[in-house]
Amino acid sequence: MRELKVVGLDVDGKRIICETEDSGEKFVLHADERLRAAVRGDRTVSNQTQIDVEVSTVLRPKDIQSRIRAGASVDQVAAAAGVDRERVERFAHPVLLERARAAELATAAHPVLADGPAVLTLLEIVTTALIGRGLDPDATDWDAWRNEDGRWTVQLSWQAGRSENIAHFRFVPGAHGGTVTACDDTARELIDPDFVRQPLRPVAPLAELEFDEEPAPSAAPAAPSAPEEPAAAEEPAAAEEPPKRRTRKAKARPTVPAWEDVLLGVRSSAER
Repeated sequence: MRELKVVGLDVDGKRIICETEDSGEKFVLHADERLRAAVRGDRTVSNQTQIDVEVSTVLRPKDIQSRIRAGASVDQVAAAAGVDRERVERFAHPVLLERARAAELATAAHPVLADGPAVLTLLEIVTTALIGRGLDPDATDWDAWRNEDGRWTVQLSWQAGRSENIAHFRFVPGAHGGTVTACDDTARELIDPDFVRQPLRPVAPLAELEFDEEPAPSAAPAAPSAPEEPAAAEEPAAAEEPPKRRTRKAKARPTVPAWEDVLLGVRSSAER
């Protein structure tokens, strides 16, 4: 850090003029509340000022644009630095236009094949490949960013069903639109003229049904059988009669003749 010394005030009295001791280069400081707080030694304001200085140093416009040009989004840079999105967006806007322009130029370039650059452009070849796959070529998204070596990487993304497909190309500007080279297998399949998709699995043929003859009327449905009556509960067996008591037969007593019969000598009626 270079050390400055105060020379004096500006004519309006709102700015402080400073200069370096070695080169005599002059600087102007605005006499605002932050400067007054720093002179008074106010720690709270001084700490806030230090934080603002550190954030400004980390997120210089040049650094913001470098990250955006390398492929980062506005939200990613803002989240990594912990600042508002609007602060990053105002410096990122011209770089985003630059990336969009590079992607547009790449679509007019010629893919490099095994036998040399193709006659058709990248956009024409990709459109033919997507239509051959039953996809909509307009439902694609093109993007580009600059690598550390200064060359451009172009990305093509599209949706197929529920899967997200991404292909990357290396773009080199030049005469007649420049050239593009495939960077991954997905990109190679798109620009390969000999690439043949695997045939779909055939469906088994359906049996042909003849409807010339009218179907025979079905037999009348049988009348529902009457529900079977539950079997009558077996009558309980008659209660066994209690055994009869054996009565002793009275022994026959001999008939006693009457008194008059004895006197008269008449036999009883039993002996007659």
